[in-house]
Amino acid sequence: MKDRMDDIKYSVSEALELPKDVMLDLPRIIMLGNIQLNVSNHRGIIEYTQEALRINSNAGVIKIIGKDMELKTILSEEIIVVGTIEKVEIIG
Repeated sequence: MKDRMDDIKYSVSEALELPKDVMLDLPRIIMLGNIQLNVSNHRGIIEYTQEALRINSNAGVIKIIGKDMELKTILSEEIIVVGTIEKVEIIG
């Protein structure tokens, strides 16, 4: 049932040219080189160290690996991480 609803939402977002992250409740991840990462539309932090960060989202867990990472901003709508980002993966 959920897949069908996602298909409908995707089609509506295409037809109306609406942002898919909003329509499908998906995270928006923006990287600035390897020094900053912004995650919008998240569901909270699961784990945080200077080498690893795990963020919950509707797409799965967003895992960020790096060095000297620090949380610059934590808001209900956005998380900003700075440091040396080496790897980003979504674990569904």
